[in-house]
This record gives sequence, C-alpha cells and structure tokens, in this order.
Amino acid sequence: MTLPDFHGQQPTGPQVDPEARPPASIFDKAARFFEPGGDWDKVHKADLYPFFRAIEVSEGTTATMNGQEVIMAGSNNYLGLTNDPRVKEAAKAAVDKYGTGCTGSRFLNGTLDLHLDLEERLATFLRKEACVLFSTGYMTNQGLIQAVAQRGDVIFSDKDNHACIIAGQQVSAAETVRYRHNDLDHLRTFLERISRERPEAGKIIATDGVFSMSGTLANVPGLVALADEFGAALFLDDAHSVGVIGDGGRGTASVFGLEAEVDLTSGTFSKSFSSLGGFAVGDQTVIEYVRHTASTHIFSASMPPSAVATVLACLDILEAEPERLDRLAEIADFMRDGFRSLGFDVWNSETPIIPVVVGEMYRAFAFWKDLLEAGVFTNAVIPPAVPPGQSLMRTSYMATHSDSELQRVLDAFEKVGLEHGIIAPGGVPGPAMQTNGTA
Repeated sequence: MTLPDFHGQQPTGPQVDPEARPPASIFDKAARFFEPGGDWDKVHKADLYPFFRAIEVSEGTTATMNGQEVIMAGSNNYLGLTNDPRVKEAAKAAVDKYGTGCTGSRFLNGTLDLHLDLEERLATFLRKEACVLFSTGYMTNQGLIQAVAQRGDVIFSDKDNHACIIAGQQVSAAETVRYRHNDLDHLRTFLERISRERPEAGKIIATDGVFSMSGTLANVPGLVALADEFGAALFLDDAHSVGVIGDGGRGTASVFGLEAEVDLTSGTFSKSFSSLGGFAVGDQTVIEYVRHTASTHIFSASMPPSAVATVLACLDILEAEPERLDRLAEIADFMRDGFRSLGFDVWNSETPIIPVVVGEMYRAFAFWKDLLEAGVFTNAVIPPAVPPGQSLMRTSYMATHSDSELQRVLDAFEKVGLEHGIIAPGGVPGPAMQTNGTA
C-alpha cells in the first residue's frame, strides 16, 4: 500500500491534543464488563462460568454435556414431553403440510388455521372467552401490558415479577408502582393512595402466578379481594403454572377455584408445552383489543407451524393423561422433603421449582461445577435475580423423572453440600450457612 505524499505538509483537519483523553465510546461498558481482574474474568479463568453451556444430546430427564451424561434437574420441561414421539410426529407433520415458517405477522399473512385452532382450544381449556397467541412468552407479557395499560393508568407490580412484566411496564405510558413481594398490606397502601388522589385512573395488578426463582404461589385470594375492593383488573403470568399446577393443569387461579375472578392470564409454550411462543386469555372484547394494539403481536412474525402443532399435541396429552400432574406433584414433595432432611434451605417452594440456597456467588459457581462433575445439571442463580448472599441452585423437575434419578440428584447434592460446608452431617445447615448464607 502506498501512503499519500503530503510534500512535507500536515494533513488538514481538526487538531487533536495527543495528551487529551480519548472520547468515550458507547461500547466502553462492554469492555468494562469483562475487564481483567473483574468478576467475570475471574470466573472464566477458574472455569466456573455456568452459562451458555452446550447440551449435545437431550433425552428429557438426561442430557449429554462434554460427552458426559448428566441428570437434567434444571429444565422447565415439567410434563416431560419434549421427546415424546407423539409430540415430535405432530411437529414433523406440520412442517410437511405448512412448511417451516409463516414469514409474516398474524396481522397480515401469518395466520394459519392451526393458530385459530390453538387459540380456541386454549380459551376452552382455561375457561375463558378468548385467546391470543404471541411469538414468545416474553413478548406476550411485554405486549399485553403495553396494550392495556396506557397514559393515565397505573400498574401495581410485585417486586419479584419476571423481567418480561417489567419490560411491559417500561414500554407502557402508564405509571408503575411496585409493592413488596407478596405483601398485600403494602399493595393496599398504594391502591388507597391512587384511588384517593386519582380516582379516574385505570388500575391493573400484575403478578407472577408462580414465582420462577422461589417456586412459590401468589396470594390469589387476597389479590382478588383487593382488585374487587378498588376496582382494579388482575393479571396473572402463569408461565410456570399452566400445565403444572391447578385443576387439570389450569394454573394458579384454579388452585383456589378463582379462574373467573382473574381478568387476564398469560402463559408460555416453552415449558410444559415443549415449544416456543406465548398466549393470553380473557374476555373476548379485551383479547380482541390486545390483538389489534399489542405491538409485539402486530409487528412480529407468528409462531411457526411446527411450534403450534407441538403445543396442540401437548395439550392433547395433558388432557388425556392427568396422572402426569399427580406424578409431578409427588416428585416435588419428595425432593423438597429430601433437600430439607439433608439440611438445605429451599425457601418456601410449593411447586416443582425448588431453590437450594448456597450463599455467596463464587461458592455458587463452584457448587454448580462440582454438581455437574457429579452428574447433575442445575441452574446457578446469582444476584440481582436473588438477594445478596442468597445465590442458589435452581432445580426443577419433570413428571418423567424416575425414582432412581431423583435419588441420584439428592445423593450428589449431599456429597457436594458436605464438601462446601453448606450442610453438615445429621441433616443440619453447615458452617458456610451459619450466617444465613453470607459467609
């Protein structure tokens, strides 16, 4: 390459002080995120990084990672249907008939008769007038809140709600107030204030039905009573509830017999329904309004036919084989009792989501790796997803786990828990947990 000849002259342009600080780049934050000596740099160098680990083969309750077979105790495949032959055949048949995708939004060219069939089936199953599908569960909640809560309205949101509800609050023009987790007295103070100061404001209470880290249920009876008293709508995100708990797997409200009292319920297909996508159910007028105003519905490509057919097949199995739900509940009770008898803190889990608290973040990463080497895959969860000093292994279970697999999970946790001082012999908390996990 030949450099230009300036004949001894300096090129024209702005003069730069060689000692001046270089201008900031919008990408500086990316460099700082992985800066040498920082948290993530240390975790990577110690080979403790637990995220984005590739699964080479998955057979449901087991998986292969780095050539090693492990028991999958960190999947949301609650009904164990991702590898069910009936489900896979339904997906293949849909590809043969419709192709691989719709190449457009539901609003335009992306509506198949399959989409309409699934919406009708879900509305009937969940005992609501209407249903609308979205391309992901995340987009469901984001679009739903953006559509129904607008300028002048107020969203009352549980502080432990999932990120997709928070995303909906951020894109909505409505005001958001966040009440302490499951603290209905705190919620009442906000409802009273807004009702007094802005009686004309539309109000919606938004909460997870089952909280994804703790495995606990929202206090639906209390929320229904407050919603009725203050004229607020009630919205439940049942991503971890439909196909998991309640009458026939109908979710959190059905646990309490209060389906009719909940105005909007959303869910996802990426868990019990072994697919991808999301839905919302409610009154016909409201759902049609959402269908025409939720940006994540109007401006996103629709669920591909194979995904829709998968959900329909899973729904068929859920309705025909309710014993899967019984087995899932039995497994959840067995594992909670097992962890507690070993001395682990599993918070107040009430579902197949069972957190196992191990304390400080680096210990959690080391604990995760030792579990993996012992043949068990779980999910390491650290702040801000959980409180400081309460990093945990998020375990979750499938109706298809065998008794022997469950016992192997408990055995591995016992071994690793003793090694790290999380538990001690005799089924009591270990020295590492004597300060509530902050040691």
